[in-house]
Amino acid sequence: MCDVSNHASYRVRAVHCDHRASDEEVYQALKRATDPLEASWAKLQAAQRITIKFNQAWPPERLVYLDGNLQELVDFKVARATLRLLRERTKADLVCVEISTDAAHSGRPVEENITLMPLLKEFDVAFVDGNQPPHKVFEVPGGGQMFRQYLLPECVVDTDAFVSVQPMKNHAFQGITLSLKNLFGLPVMEPHGRSRSYFHHIIRLSYVLVDLGLLVQPALNIIDGLVGQSGREWGGQGRIADTLVAGDHTIATDACGAYLMGFHPLIDWPYQPFVRDRSALRIAHECGFGTADITKIDFATEVEAPVASFRTQETDPYETVLAWRRSTCEQALYYRDNQKRLTDQYAGEYILLQDNEVKWHSKSSELGVSRRVLAGPAKQSAMFLKLADPEEAEGEHFEVYERELERIKEIEATFTPRLAAPSH
Repeated sequence: MCDVSNHASYRVRAVHCDHRASDEEVYQALKRATDPLEASWAKLQAAQRITIKFNQAWPPERLVYLDGNLQELVDFKVARATLRLLRERTKADLVCVEISTDAAHSGRPVEENITLMPLLKEFDVAFVDGNQPPHKVFEVPGGGQMFRQYLLPECVVDTDAFVSVQPMKNHAFQGITLSLKNLFGLPVMEPHGRSRSYFHHIIRLSYVLVDLGLLVQPALNIIDGLVGQSGREWGGQGRIADTLVAGDHTIATDACGAYLMGFHPLIDWPYQPFVRDRSALRIAHECGFGTADITKIDFATEVEAPVASFRTQETDPYETVLAWRRSTCEQALYYRDNQKRLTDQYAGEYILLQDNEVKWHSKSSELGVSRRVLAGPAKQSAMFLKLADPEEAEGEHFEVYERELERIKEIEATFTPRLAAPSH
């Protein structure tokens, strides 16, 4: 169930750009990277409205810099170059959408967490707090990989073209966070939608990202690799990469980005960098949404891989992750097989299932505490978070859990823990 692309090839360009470069030099480098992307510009130049998602929402007191560049967020120079190009080459209204988890939880005005707000004002870009209405339920083309539909800010899908801009980083759950993972900042949170933990869930997250890619279909994808971060998405180790990447398809762009980070674009859990969950790139590739096979991408690069040393931090042993993945699948299937009984008792509530028992339930999806704590003494038994909806309106694809159980059996038979994956 996937919206199989009809494109025969995709175009991605990687260019060298010194991280100490001036605004003008970064602009010229990004122009060099994006000029060949004819499909991107055809869509952008025909657009009346372009929606942009920068990875940028973070408390100002927690910003991290490396040699003058934002280390964990899109740098000001790359954002300025992106907006300048869009202003010069299109006549569209520009909208920037963002949801701030910190603002949602702390009560701080969301604008205080929008790092690039001065640039949005400079380029007359309208800012939309995606956690505020209007919202809309959008059905995933082809029926979705994890869910049939998602609640998103209206401007995310009801737009003429979308642009995703993301720094080059590792991610503790997802291995890498590039233009596709950037879209995870779009689903509406409480009180109108779900908590982040509902989707940021072992097994689920990799498939949710593919669904978001299918819904949003970014016309232009930019990876800020002036500096990057190894280890994890927040609190990792800074890396100087002196690279900018741009592509006309999110999966192809990220496949080339992963390659430049030193990883085989088709590698998957449990190999580096995917030590916690499956590769969303591999899932997208398998269902026909773009390609992660760089031999089938029109890819040209001025830089050699790896552009820096990247590796995902292993927060938990392979054996623990394996147990969590297995028990998550088992609890999801237990819910499916006992859905009527559970929804009769907990209709409209969120429940946590562990070892075939409801350990927690609430009208809110906000857990308030880590599932590591809620798990109690059964530390290797996963807690499956699910809305007990008699109608199952979100349309979760429980067959995913059946397939993952089969894959776990295959991994157990062939994988040697700590075995290094090939880099290219």
